[in-house]
Amino acid sequence: MRIIFVRHGEPNYEKDCLTERGREQAAAAAERLKRENISEIYASSMGRARETASYTAEALGLPVTVLDFMREISWGGSDELPLEGHPWDLSDYLIDHDNCDFSTTNWREHPYFKENIALEYYERITASFDKLLLKYGFKKEGTHFYCTGECEPDKTIALFSHGGSGGSVLAHLLSLPLPYVFSVMPYGHTSITILDFPDQKGQYIHPRLALFNDMSHVSGGSAKPAIQKKVDKNI
Repeated sequence: MRIIFVRHGEPNYEKDCLTERGREQAAAAAERLKRENISEIYASSMGRARETASYTAEALGLPVTVLDFMREISWGGSDELPLEGHPWDLSDYLIDHDNCDFSTTNWREHPYFKENIALEYYERITASFDKLLLKYGFKKEGTHFYCTGECEPDKTIALFSHGGSGGSVLAHLLSLPLPYVFSVMPYGHTSITILDFPDQKGQYIHPRLALFNDMSHVSGGSAKPAIQKKVDKNI
C-alpha cells in the first residue's frame, strides 16, 4: 500500500481558501497525480486542503473523504513559552542554538512542547491516524507496524493536509522526533510525499519513504517551503 501526502496549495489563511497561485498549483498537482493509480482521496476539513483535493478528485472521478483530525495544528499555552510557542521556530532554535540531541532527549518532555497546545494536536492526530491505518490492515506497535493481512496489495490513497498535521503524521510513522521533522524536513505548497507500506502478512514492517517534497509539477521546479505563522487555535 502507498500513502501519498499532499500539502495544500498557496493559501489565503484569513479566508481559509487558495489564492490564484494556489489554484494553479492544485491543478498542476492533479495532473501529476493522474498517473499514481489513486483509489481513495482524503482531505483535512479545512477549506484550503479540501479545495486542493477537489482538483485531483475531479480529475480522477473520485469522492473526497474528510478527516477532521487532520486539521492544521495550532500552538501556544504557557506565557513563558518563547516565540509564542511556534513549533517550527522552537524546533529550529532547539537544534541550531541549544544543540538539542533528540536521540537522548524526549521532545514531549521539553518545556517548549510539554505545555504547548501543539503537543495536544500531535497526540490527537497520530492516535486518529493509527485508527485509520487499522482499516487498511496495519497496526502500530512501538516503532513498527504489524501487517494483519487485511491490507489490499497495490492500493494507493492520497491525503491532502497541512505542513503541521502532515508533518506530525510523518514524524509518527517514521518514528522521528517532531521538532527534527519540523526543522529539517519542511515541504512546499502542493508538494508530494509518498510512503510505501510493504504487504507482508503476519510480519512487522516499516513504512519506507519513497519520495519527499516533490514539486516538479510546479512551474519553476522546487520552491522554498513556507512556514505557517497563524492558525485557528481551537483544538
